[in-house]
Amino acid sequence: MATPHEKLAASLTVLRDLQRNGRRVFQSQDFSHLHRERLLQNGFLQEVSKGWLISTSPGARAGDSTPWYASFWEFCARYCNERFGDDWHLSPEQSLLLHAEKTVIPTQVIVHSPKATNHKIPLLFGTSLYDLKTPQMPPPADLAVRDGLHLFTTAAALIRVPEAFLAANAIEARVVLASLRDASELLRRLLDGGHTVVAGRLAGALRGLGRGDAADEIVTTMKAAGYDVRESDPFAGRAPEPAPAAAVPPIVGRIQAMWASMRARVLDVFPPPPGLPRDTDAYIRFVEDIYQSDAYHSLSIEGYSVSAELIERVRAGNWDPDHHDADRQSRDALAARGYWQAFQVVKANVGEIIGGANPGQLVRNTHRDWYRELFQPCVTAGILPARALAGYRNDAVYLRTSRYVPPRWEAVRDAIPAFFDLLEQEREPGVRAVLGHWLFGYIHPYPDGNGRMARFLMNAMLASGCYPWTVVRVEDRNAYLAALDHASIDGDIEPFAGFIAERVRWSMEQKGKRNLES
Repeated sequence: MATPHEKLAASLTVLRDLQRNGRRVFQSQDFSHLHRERLLQNGFLQEVSKGWLISTSPGARAGDSTPWYASFWEFCARYCNERFGDDWHLSPEQSLLLHAEKTVIPTQVIVHSPKATNHKIPLLFGTSLYDLKTPQMPPPADLAVRDGLHLFTTAAALIRVPEAFLAANAIEARVVLASLRDASELLRRLLDGGHTVVAGRLAGALRGLGRGDAADEIVTTMKAAGYDVRESDPFAGRAPEPAPAAAVPPIVGRIQAMWASMRARVLDVFPPPPGLPRDTDAYIRFVEDIYQSDAYHSLSIEGYSVSAELIERVRAGNWDPDHHDADRQSRDALAARGYWQAFQVVKANVGEIIGGANPGQLVRNTHRDWYRELFQPCVTAGILPARALAGYRNDAVYLRTSRYVPPRWEAVRDAIPAFFDLLEQEREPGVRAVLGHWLFGYIHPYPDGNGRMARFLMNAMLASGCYPWTVVRVEDRNAYLAALDHASIDGDIEPFAGFIAERVRWSMEQKGKRNLES
């Protein structure tokens, strides 16, 4: 007779076979009753709604929303395909948000279908899906499939969303409009439907974005077809903001727009920069002296169990994985060693920055070195494969308990160069530090270590204004992560800017006391 462990292993084999190609969402009928109940009981499956399941982990904490948010869009696609076949699509509003690379998990998704029943389906963690009955499907040319989701194309979504939505989601709307290479796709639909009011709205919006050529093409062509078009800018009355660059990928326009909209709020709360130091050696000594505190707090925020003794042993060179199994096998010891190695590179970069190097350009060229040093001990110990040092991620990542989901991995290669362009061009070191930290985490370019990298980057940018190295304490972890979420989900940078400003002021006070005592 099979043992309980052998029975669970058999059930896990069924789950593994279903999970090939990254699948996370299943129907009850995909498993026999015994396999399904065994996997549910042991925490490898979680029920979403009647007949629908997602894969999870027995190690997930109670109330951890990460497995659900990681499965959310796959669930929407599979559920709708099962119920409606090909006859469904997301709302034009949700389509436009996805085209603009807004990756926050929505609390409700509206799905349109002729087969719908105007019914709300409650899902996990306060989310829901509402199926809205519509008389017929849109023309096939107006729809596209992305990652299994049936979306309106960019042009079709822009024509169908109401003006109030454009105004309420100005960053997303401006990003999508700016990404258009020309007006031809909009014009075909405007002409076919005789959409004179929409034509005036989109022409006005494009002109406000500096796309006068596209605006003129819409107005002139509509009038040539006999339509009276009157321009009106849906973004009129908003505080003027730099327009996203024309015809760039949406993720690039999004990053540019968010930086432009947030920098003034950072300046409002951040202390003025002290200026480059007279005594650069004293500045570096302060950085060296704060290493132990910084390593303890930064690693603890990420969930590592590190002690002052372990950190000191690593710094003193007593970490010896070649002769001590505990050092080779300990995840915490490996993380501490990697942090020490990366800290040395960052410290050297800080020395270059206070010597006058362009901080954005320098970090653009060296941040990959930080990453390699962070994880080299794990590769040497055989915990990670060598390819882990290759660089930017090639898969989706999810943040524990957060509705914010970092951009698709395909967008990272466009996002990172745009991010460093903004760092290089920014004049204010406080803005570089706050927005640099937040946006690096927002993009989440690496498979792991993004929080540590973001805090290193913040301190490198702080050095450019001679702000002292600043530690984010583990006891402030909840407030720190909540402030990051406010920026990523709600577009509100003030809580995070205020949080970092408070920590910088505290660090300035401590550095001042030390200078008086010395």
